[in-house]
Amino acid sequence: MKIKEIPGIPRQRKGSFHNTESIKKFDNPEMAVQEFIILKNRLYSVNEWKDFCGDGFAGFKLYDSSGNHVDRIPEKGDFIRIDIPGPGTLRSGFDWAKITDISDQYTKEDEFENISITCSPSKEPGNSSKKYIAHFYSSGATSTFMISRGNTYIKAAVYGRNETANLDADFLDCIRNLVIALGGMVGISKIQWKRLTDALLDF
Repeated sequence: MKIKEIPGIPRQRKGSFHNTESIKKFDNPEMAVQEFIILKNRLYSVNEWKDFCGDGFAGFKLYDSSGNHVDRIPEKGDFIRIDIPGPGTLRSGFDWAKITDISDQYTKEDEFENISITCSPSKEPGNSSKKYIAHFYSSGATSTFMISRGNTYIKAAVYGRNETANLDADFLDCIRNLVIALGGMVGISKIQWKRLTDALLDF
């Protein structure tokens, strides 16, 4: 698969990657404007992503930098706790990602609005005793959740870059991380992300 170079998306340097996109088209620009407002609210409702996707999808919860669960619009420096189907990490019980960037600056010539949230694997927030990255991917991986509006369409997307297994962990966590990462490399994670991008537009 060809690497899609997109402004605002980290450059692919090593490991696996994916481009997962869903598009909803309309007959007129006014509908696209109205529906994008709803899409933006759904993107920001991290705590509800699992509800949008239904059973069998990972659970996502938003936390602040101190490790407190919050129910608000995500901010740079926040954390997302991920409860994927199957066993969690031995040390944390969950996978964690830190929001490293939130942007609404990038627009292509055929797009009028664009919002992105970029996350990277991280340690568990609010717990200084945790020295290992609590995620199945290594710290160099990124996931960018992006929504955009064109003249007569809206789009939801997830772009994964530099996805390699996190082997800087306890032995059993290394085995777990390797199995999950290999699943992502053969397309299993893309199936999950496609459920999310489809669900964000399903209203």
